Amino acid sequence: MTLADWAMWAMLAAPAAGALLLAAVSAYRSAALLNVVFSGLTLLAALALYDNRPAVGLYLSVDDLNTVFLILNALIGFTTSLFSAGYIAHEITSGRLTGRHVRFYHAMYQLLIFSMNLALLANNVGLMWVAVEIATLTTVVMVGMYRTHQALEAAWKYFILGSVGIALALFGTILVYLAAQPHLGEGLPSLAWDRIHAAAALLDPALLNLAFVFLLLGYGTKVGLAPMHAWLPDAHAEGPTPISAVLSGLLLNVALFALLRFKLIMAGNPAVLSPGPLMVALGLISLVFAAFMLYRRRDIKRMFAYSSIEHMGIITFAFGLGGPVANFAGLLHMAMHSLAKSAIFFGVGYAAQLEGTQQIREVRGLTRSQPLLGWLLVAGVVAIVGLPPFGLFASEFLIVTHTFADEPWLALPLTLGLTVGFAALMLRLHGIAFGPTDKVHVLPAMRLAPMVFHLVLVVIAGVYLPAAIVEWFRNVAELLGS
Repeated sequence: MTLADWAMWAMLAAPAAGALLLAAVSAYRSAALLNVVFSGLTLLAALALYDNRPAVGLYLSVDDLNTVFLILNALIGFTTSLFSAGYIAHEITSGRLTGRHVRFYHAMYQLLIFSMNLALLANNVGLMWVAVEIATLTTVVMVGMYRTHQALEAAWKYFILGSVGIALALFGTILVYLAAQPHLGEGLPSLAWDRIHAAAALLDPALLNLAFVFLLLGYGTKVGLAPMHAWLPDAHAEGPTPISAVLSGLLLNVALFALLRFKLIMAGNPAVLSPGPLMVALGLISLVFAAFMLYRRRDIKRMFAYSSIEHMGIITFAFGLGGPVANFAGLLHMAMHSLAKSAIFFGVGYAAQLEGTQQIREVRGLTRSQPLLGWLLVAGVVAIVGLPPFGLFASEFLIVTHTFADEPWLALPLTLGLTVGFAALMLRLHGIAFGPTDKVHVLPAMRLAPMVFHLVLVVIAGVYLPAAIVEWFRNVAELLGS
């Protein structure tokens, strides 16, 4: 096998082996170290795929599009494993988790990484659906890990709404298979994404139109688009904070990736309805709705969950507009949001542990009580609202200017949502970071290293994007088409 083949299989083998081994390790320090090691191996395999491509098979494939997601997925999976080492240690010390929970948590963490990698690598659209379902079920049980009434309620809500969404996505996938079968034959060829994409112009437009509606609603539920978003705030608020970071930084992107795969099939058939307007509409609804909902949040993790809905709306809107500029901006915004939002959840997780609560009114004056954490959280919020010099300023600037140039009538709801969301988060940030407090917290600086690393990457992207990454994102933007 070539290096590319080894790397592709390692993306699946490392987390799968990690899940099996960690299920038997109850010693916390050993389990946390192994979790980091297996996540690091996954990252190395993803980086090896940057400029190496294995042969396309009926089950798995690697191209420029999924490599973006794979590397981002592996990077944040690795840094979150570092964050969770310190975070879970505190949960054990405080008595919220036990050795049995440690085995469960780390095994499920690696299983989640495995399922997301499988969804991204899958060339078979049925296998991709199965992988997204495994990721959903894994996240459900992790959300309910604390076994409180609220956590179990959040897990059940996620399970029920996620099951509805995945059922809709399954029906859409079956319709795509039925459309492909007369031209590609029965069995695996009619499920292979690359073959369906190549034959897209021959497929029945009526079946494709109906399929995409189900796929948009199904995978849109996983993306957290309004009005299918109701599971997301509860899942963030009640689950362990590392899972919040993985949800916002990774799992929402995986569902979006699945949607983009089917959008490319639609784009290959000139007789079908354009999927762009549907994505634009859901993106704007999510953006404006979530922006206004930010004002009414009392739980700090729930507030940033609505911020994730807002930004997934922006990203979906950009991909819905289509074209090289909007697609490039959507990719950049997705990468920057994943890095910035996971960094914010790292900070929020530690802040909630130090204060002993997630209630915003009780998390006050962090820049005084824990200056490094407080100022890093300020930087994270400044980044997520799209202020310079952070990378989200560049992506939002591209999206807004492109909208004004090509679809000026859409610029009003877009700028309304961005402005309202900006004001809401900055209003909340004032009290959290600068409010009155007489507390002093001690947090080892090394525990904040993953948060610092993410924010440094977002700053660098806002100031200078390396030519190789620009060219890579341009190629993907061209691939995504209009």
